[in-house]
Amino acid sequence: MRASNISSDGGTESSALVDDNGSEEDYSYEDLCQGNPRYLQPGGEQLAINELIGDGSVVCAEALWDHVTMDDQELGFKAGDVIQVLEASNKDWWWGRNEDKEAWFPASFVRLRVNQEELSEKSGGTPGGEQAEGTGTDRHRHCESKQQMRANVIQEIMNTERVYIKHLKDICEGYIRQCRKHTGMFTVAQLATIFGNIEDIYKFQRKFLKDLEKQYNKEEPHLSEIGSCFLQHQEGFGIYSEYCNNHPGACAELSGLMKQSRYRHFFEACRLLQQMIDIALDGFLLTPVQKICKYPLQLAELLKYTTQEHSDHSNIKAAYEAMKNVACLINERKRKLESIDKIARWQVSIVGWEGQDILDRSSELIHSGELTRISKQGRSQQRTFFLFDHQLVSCKKDLLRRDMLYYRGRVDMDDMELVDLEDGRDKDWNLSLKNAFKLVSRTTDEAHVFCARKQEDKARWLQACADERRRVREDREMGMEISENQKKLAMLNAQKAGHGKSKGYGGCPVAPPHQTLHPLHQRHVTVPTSVPQQQVFALAEPKRKPSLFWHTFNKLTPFKK
Repeated sequence: MRASNISSDGGTESSALVDDNGSEEDYSYEDLCQGNPRYLQPGGEQLAINELIGDGSVVCAEALWDHVTMDDQELGFKAGDVIQVLEASNKDWWWGRNEDKEAWFPASFVRLRVNQEELSEKSGGTPGGEQAEGTGTDRHRHCESKQQMRANVIQEIMNTERVYIKHLKDICEGYIRQCRKHTGMFTVAQLATIFGNIEDIYKFQRKFLKDLEKQYNKEEPHLSEIGSCFLQHQEGFGIYSEYCNNHPGACAELSGLMKQSRYRHFFEACRLLQQMIDIALDGFLLTPVQKICKYPLQLAELLKYTTQEHSDHSNIKAAYEAMKNVACLINERKRKLESIDKIARWQVSIVGWEGQDILDRSSELIHSGELTRISKQGRSQQRTFFLFDHQLVSCKKDLLRRDMLYYRGRVDMDDMELVDLEDGRDKDWNLSLKNAFKLVSRTTDEAHVFCARKQEDKARWLQACADERRRVREDREMGMEISENQKKLAMLNAQKAGHGKSKGYGGCPVAPPHQTLHPLHQRHVTVPTSVPQQQVFALAEPKRKPSLFWHTFNKLTPFKK
């Protein structure tokens, strides 16, 4: 296939799909099948890499993200590290070597070096070469080197952006357009699940690239000032949230279709028709998820080679922080979507629920456990409390069936002020209290006093209440909202799952251990570890062992994930 220049809309100057008059011929899937039946089998890219390795060539890849692992059979590395690829027959996991050892690593975490000779050029100095002539010369060379490195990063950003636009164009025109022609194979709902809002992303990225091109200095790339483009479009990048949240469902839907040979042949024909590189559709659909992860890494690299005297330094620094926040916001929304499904199932398990659904105001469980509620008259009630964002829900255990919870009310946390009470006699209520705290209304005379069994339990509740207020504030500042449709769907699915099942939960409730919820700005951006290519969609913290928090919460519910 001839090399061609990619335009800002992802088009090319020369293409086999354009006729002599310059109009695009509308080939169909059937035409391609009849004309080129032998090209319908996918594969080849890994084979090409292995052929290079087999010929004795040194094939190197550069890490796009950190890969942190505790598995001895996996290769750990940091973004920017160079890995020698020793074997690439598997699509998802390659065998490679870095300075530490040889092991498996996820192929989706790296990209192949375009110039494989770059390493030898850098490391192979000229024997007997002249020494530096002086500190002034050294400084001049260092300055030139930094300018060249900045130019390289700028060109890398521009080139990857143009290639990305080409991929988006190919997906929209090569796959989606052909799928819509075959209504007998795909429903509208199926296409929405598989492709999500990728057409909106394509439209947005075209505008973004157009502005980047305006700020790009072709003659002297190191003088380019592209920081303002990221700042100008930072809110627009929020469009990726919907796509990333939809991606697991897209993989599941596509995986089901790929079990049928006619769909495998159809998608391969679409790829060949559009003259796309030899990557399966699920690989192309992963590119937007990878792209939004990559922006903070590219900007961090650019900031490293941008001097403080450079006119673009302050904008690049601000753009780096902005894109980190975008990635964090996307991950927070994804995490909340996973959370609301569990919360909806929890509500369905509660006997005698009254009032509005929990999801009408809340989307996250902060803490839960047993407390003793004290009335002004000195009466005490043992209750199990669940602290969500915006509200505190009270439940009572069944006397005979301890695996059943009854709804007993809720407290509006938005209207409450937390008061830490010292051990001893409370002057307002004239009661002797221990390990107690109070919630007092800001607008009425409503007040609630709670006592914990131990001092450490009280400390956890005080911290949890502080965390609840902070999370509410962060959600408001970042515009974190779950759509009404998503809430309704979660409740509908929970009700269907719970229909016909007896209420109750298996096992006695245990107060979950306190979790430190770090402020949003303290959460680092990296891709989770040890996952195959189709599952790289979580954008904040690396995967860890399952938290005891939700494990304990699940023990209070009648469902198992």
